[in-house]
Amino acid sequence: MDERRYYNSEIETMERAELDAIVEERVRYTVKYAAENSLFYKKWFKEHKIKPSDIRSHEDLLELPIISGKTIRENQPPVIDDFAFKSVDWKDVFTVHETSGTSGTPKSFFLTWDDWQRYAEKYSRSFVSQGFNEEDRVVVCASYGMNIGANTMTLAARSIGMSIIPEGKCTFPVRIMESYKPTSIVGSIFKLIRLAKRMKAEGIDPTESSIKRLVVGGESFPEEARQYVSEIWNCDVFNTYGSTEGTMCGECSDISGLHVPEDLLHLDVYDPHMNEFVRDGECGRMVLTTLLPVGAKSGNLLLNYDTEDTTVVMTRDKCACGRTHMKIMNPEREAETFWVSGTPFNRVDIEKGVFQRENMEYLTGEYEAFLYGGDDEGETTLRVSMECSDLAQCDKSVIENNFLGSFFKYKKNLENAHSEGILNIIFNYTGPGQLEFYRIKGRPKRLVDRR
Repeated sequence: MDERRYYNSEIETMERAELDAIVEERVRYTVKYAAENSLFYKKWFKEHKIKPSDIRSHEDLLELPIISGKTIRENQPPVIDDFAFKSVDWKDVFTVHETSGTSGTPKSFFLTWDDWQRYAEKYSRSFVSQGFNEEDRVVVCASYGMNIGANTMTLAARSIGMSIIPEGKCTFPVRIMESYKPTSIVGSIFKLIRLAKRMKAEGIDPTESSIKRLVVGGESFPEEARQYVSEIWNCDVFNTYGSTEGTMCGECSDISGLHVPEDLLHLDVYDPHMNEFVRDGECGRMVLTTLLPVGAKSGNLLLNYDTEDTTVVMTRDKCACGRTHMKIMNPEREAETFWVSGTPFNRVDIEKGVFQRENMEYLTGEYEAFLYGGDDEGETTLRVSMECSDLAQCDKSVIENNFLGSFFKYKKNLENAHSEGILNIIFNYTGPGQLEFYRIKGRPKRLVDRR
């Protein structure tokens, strides 16, 4: 076995039966640890009349109530005086972190040094599976601070031997690319597109740069967007999924789904009513449970936590890369899913329509979309605004035909609603820098419901 292909080969290539046994053992230990060390879970088990010792296996987690971000926010200041999810003494807390707070008061998390090492191992496994090694120099275009992503990647790099260029943003001077010759960049789809355009404007061809691979993290995206970024940089583009809650999953060199580090993170997929697990291959809500090695401590752990993201378990079979940990589809955020005429669609569906390859001869990739209620009850208008490289040369009919063909391909109900006038789709085109989100601080909301 080529050890350079794995960060932790013993765990990553473990046979399914052995891996399942580790998961069951850690489920039991984690539940016991939570009941003994977390103020929230001590009260939680008592109120629900559940004996922690009765939770013996993965299936037993169905007996436990599901918690959410709202649950966390209701069990910390200013709602209560203490942080009920904190599960170690303050003397054992290494760092304190908060989520972005886009949906209310930021959720607070407390990490021990051991938590950091486990978080970093998840990213280390992904990096190595994508071909990174000690010869790599990586620009990190993710914020350093209360969010943990950039810091976790940096810590992961240390154990691999990679060099990190901690820019934090992708607006760094183009000279960085020539001076340090990075072999990779971690950033969003749009950051990587903008950087490529800035490089071209300064006479540097991204396809001939030192970049060997790119890593996209922090957002879901369609395959069309990945293919476009891969084309303009002439390299592979890998996907990662992570959060302060501890969900670090990543694609391997096979690029056929994100591996879940099952020994450190238990992931279930629930039906829409959050009552049962769905079968592998079916879409549902991602519910995670922290898994602690027997004897370990954690500053913050979660049992049956609703991520409010959706995914599909693609396979639990051995991957072509040799790893045995299950693979999931790129998760999509439930908050970015909207319903029209009884049919759901996600921001990613809009993005897929924008990034049709022929469209990219005219578009920059930047877009925003808004939903409005119509004059008649049940009528909805979807307004899609797209930024053109040259507004005068933009072939609108080509763009619109490609968009509609993509958008309706798997959503016949929406196509019927459109033909019946229940769903109106209006296209708007702007020149560079003229979309609404340019005038708003913070990360753009690409799809906004204004009904």
